[in-house]
Amino acid sequence: MSAGFGEATVANTHRNVVMKLAAKTRYAARILLALAMHGEGAPMTTTSLSERTGVTVQFIEQILKTLKRGGLTRSTRGAAGGHTLARKPDDISLGDIVRLMEGGIQLTVCCTGEPNACSRKSDCLTRSAWIKASQALEAALDETSLTALMSGEVTHDERACRSLARTGLADVVGRNTKRERSDLSYEI
Repeated sequence: MSAGFGEATVANTHRNVVMKLAAKTRYAARILLALAMHGEGAPMTTTSLSERTGVTVQFIEQILKTLKRGGLTRSTRGAAGGHTLARKPDDISLGDIVRLMEGGIQLTVCCTGEPNACSRKSDCLTRSAWIKASQALEAALDETSLTALMSGEVTHDERACRSLARTGLADVVGRNTKRERSDLSYEI
């Protein structure tokens, strides 16, 4: 007895497809966490940030330009110069970081609100589900501040992580962040 066409196709083509944030977004979160953990006042050099986060100095410099333009960091020139947070860690969320680095928090183009983003908008059966999922993701990211990440307030729910793993969002909203304050080697 042979498998039906649909069964064979599914069995042969099933793979784990992961939606990912750009590396620059994940690294921006690492950089901001390093600055937050370093404390207020004392700037960190790009070299120190590189050592602390595992991100190259060149990439950190590119990311810091965007973070500064977005009002999340400040820089000071000179021998005692470096980079600091422009806002308190409690006032910077993962949502702020993703919006700045990615340009928004939408899972599909039809969620952007752009009038001509999708030609099938009026008859798309999945659009409302994508919008609902985008809104849930945005809410989760907006309520996750740097302070919450540093304090270990953000914990993971195994069922939610398994479910999110299928969409690739587990790295964003499901990681357990109860770690030593000096350990920034984990992915956000």
